[in-house]
Amino acid sequence: MNIVYMGTPDFAVPSLQKLIESNHTVSAVFCQPDRPKNRGHKLTPPPVKVVAEENNIPVFQPNTLKDGEAYNILKDINPDVIVVAAYGKILPPEIIHLPPLGCINLHGSILPKYRGAAPIQRAIINGDKETGVTVMQMAEGLDTGDILTIEKIDITCGYTTEELFEKLSILAADMLIPTLEALQRGEITPIKQKDEDATYAKMISKDMSPIDFSKPALEIRNQILGLNPWPTATTELPNGEVMKIYRATVVENCSGEVGKPLNNNKNLIYVCGDGNGILVEEVQLPGGKRMSGGDFLRGKGKNIFGF
Repeated sequence: MNIVYMGTPDFAVPSLQKLIESNHTVSAVFCQPDRPKNRGHKLTPPPVKVVAEENNIPVFQPNTLKDGEAYNILKDINPDVIVVAAYGKILPPEIIHLPPLGCINLHGSILPKYRGAAPIQRAIINGDKETGVTVMQMAEGLDTGDILTIEKIDITCGYTTEELFEKLSILAADMLIPTLEALQRGEITPIKQKDEDATYAKMISKDMSPIDFSKPALEIRNQILGLNPWPTATTELPNGEVMKIYRATVVENCSGEVGKPLNNNKNLIYVCGDGNGILVEEVQLPGGKRMSGGDFLRGKGKNIFGF
């Protein structure tokens, strides 16, 4: 197959690598433009671009797909299929309908649940027991296309978003080639989504960071895991500093003042609204490095909390 690949972040890299290693041809890669990154604001190429250039694949980084230029490029390439994974741009109808096999999207949820921008984060934050990857035929609506195949995984072990992104990116890559080849052979019957079962995964934002310890401990733990690595769950300390919390587990039956840590010189445990607690495992103070909650407590607990 002659394939065009559209993707931008780390999530999209394993699938591109699988295509490169296959007996199919990746004729071009489309990704987002280079962006300023880190404190130096140095222009940095997306991970997918780096892999494409290492394999001498032409890279296109249009600011828009709506002016006809991208369509003309794709028409000249004449791909059998376009594969899309976390590209970050909406494809116009003329591109969706250009390839004979259509545009195939790798989506990090069990569709029709969590259509939209942040399905992986929302699965963790909402405390779901499972999630997965859907390979779907793209349509003009947002993640509304017919389902080609779905694989599910258990997520009750407590993944962070970063960890689950990596796991699902590998799962998507493993699903891609068999799905494409079965589609080419006509062995897949696309399944229409049930729109009445659809939910929307709204984008994650910084205003979700502050922790409300009056909520149940499990809900807080899911917030902490789901916002790791960005934008990170936070709590304001008595000295006014805002502490980031990256990892935590639930501790049952904690008596004390809600929102305050227990007087404990070994572990940093906050009392939550349901009578349980949150054992804080990894934190970061402004300008500091990440450290364990216990190390933070032993180093600064007396000055900040008085014990």
